[in-house]
Amino acid sequence: MDRRKFLATTITAGASASLTSTAAAASNDKTIRIVGVSCSPRKGKTTATAIQVALDAAKAVDSRIKVELIDLGGLKIAGTSGGSTSAEAKQPEDDFELEVLPVLKAPRVPDAMIVGSPSYFRSMSALCKAFIERLQVFREPKLQLADMPLGALAVGAYRNGGQELVIQEIQTAMLCHEVMVVGGKPRAHQGATLWNAYKDDIMKDEFGIETAKQLGIRVAEAAIRLAEKRG
Repeated sequence: MDRRKFLATTITAGASASLTSTAAAASNDKTIRIVGVSCSPRKGKTTATAIQVALDAAKAVDSRIKVELIDLGGLKIAGTSGGSTSAEAKQPEDDFELEVLPVLKAPRVPDAMIVGSPSYFRSMSALCKAFIERLQVFREPKLQLADMPLGALAVGAYRNGGQELVIQEIQTAMLCHEVMVVGGKPRAHQGATLWNAYKDDIMKDEFGIETAKQLGIRVAEAAIRLAEKRG
């Protein structure tokens, strides 16, 4: 074999080995990514804390689980400007595209998501509604969030302050993205319900914190089963 043929063969073999190695690495990536989104305009307060509790419980279920909190507090996010496609609904760049979207996309869309909102007038926050509407970008060219396990969490000023209504609103809106709605374990079958009765120290609401933990566990279990089914 002359030198040129030898180099060509060596380079081709090296490239093939590299591609095989890359593919193997990708196939061996067993990480299960769960993202929690706090849709309260108050950054770092009760909703964000409750979401983090749920994420911590989810992470403890399996070593493969990686969690990340997106706190929308203080961000400027407008709802959709209309249109049946993201191109038609195109609007000026805001914090969703600048700060939220890159996190949701990297390194891939989440394997599961927990969305939380405060109860304002017994309904989800305007920020939560805007966030869900802006997820429209994940509907093209295919439904990228389809079958993703989705848990919901709500914080109210009263024990019966509309939390379950907020959870239902989040679940109903997210069904437009064809997610797999997941409730929690006992005492949190619909989702996590928390009561801000202690001047923003939500950790004192022991019942509510337990529902957040049970939601996180259930979402993690659903994400694991789905990941294992996909192989």
